[in-house]
Amino acid sequence: MRTALTIAGSDPSGGAGVQADLKVFFRFGVYGMSALTLCTVQNTLGVQGVHLLPPGFVYEQIQAVAQDLPVHAAKTGALGSGAIVEAVARAVRAFGLEPLVVDPVMVAKSGDLLLEKEAVEALKTLLFPQAALITPNRLEAEVLLGQPIRTLKEAEEAAKALLLLGPRAVLLKGGHWDGPESTDLLATREGVWRFSAPRVKTRQTHGTGCTLSAAIAALLARGRPLEEAVAEAKRYLTQALKTAPGLGHGHGPLNHFA
Repeated sequence: MRTALTIAGSDPSGGAGVQADLKVFFRFGVYGMSALTLCTVQNTLGVQGVHLLPPGFVYEQIQAVAQDLPVHAAKTGALGSGAIVEAVARAVRAFGLEPLVVDPVMVAKSGDLLLEKEAVEALKTLLFPQAALITPNRLEAEVLLGQPIRTLKEAEEAAKALLLLGPRAVLLKGGHWDGPESTDLLATREGVWRFSAPRVKTRQTHGTGCTLSAAIAALLARGRPLEEAVAEAKRYLTQALKTAPGLGHGHGPLNHFA
């Protein structure tokens, strides 16, 4: 039995965060484990409240899992604060959690902040250098680099620039661009690859980033090479968007069992 650990926030509506990650792990036949970083009051309409857990408690959750169970892959989602980022980075290092997929969640689909601004530097300096892969969207990449990204060519250069922050690979997601196709860029030391799929016109997009990064982590836990894992996760996400159940009155969740 292969396993994966998600270190992320709670979404009580089930479309994002730890709840989404565990559904995705199940979908890919991986035993899922979790460590909560923060709790939200949230639904498809937005985030009404965020409560950060004590950094030491976050560390202890990871420690409890890692000292008892195998962790074949791990991923991070919303971390909330610099102190929590530091605690997670310390735990990743102490317990050798790899491969590690870092989804640098900063803002919810509704526009609500899920990472304090001063925590961005901690994310870049403490967690990225330990990551096998980071998965920013365009808006997150612009914050991380401090510059706009307007074209696919600029996106390629941005992905290469993000590599310089220390991760072994960068997946710059293309969901925030216009056009008939959604193109994600995978940058490694060997080069840049494009993964394209027809853009799905839908409002049912709650938790897309969590879902994609969880799928990649699950596939890495099962021993898939990174490029294969990204390609399969991209196909899965497209189908999950196409078959979304239409729940909620805002940005609804995906079909995690697609």
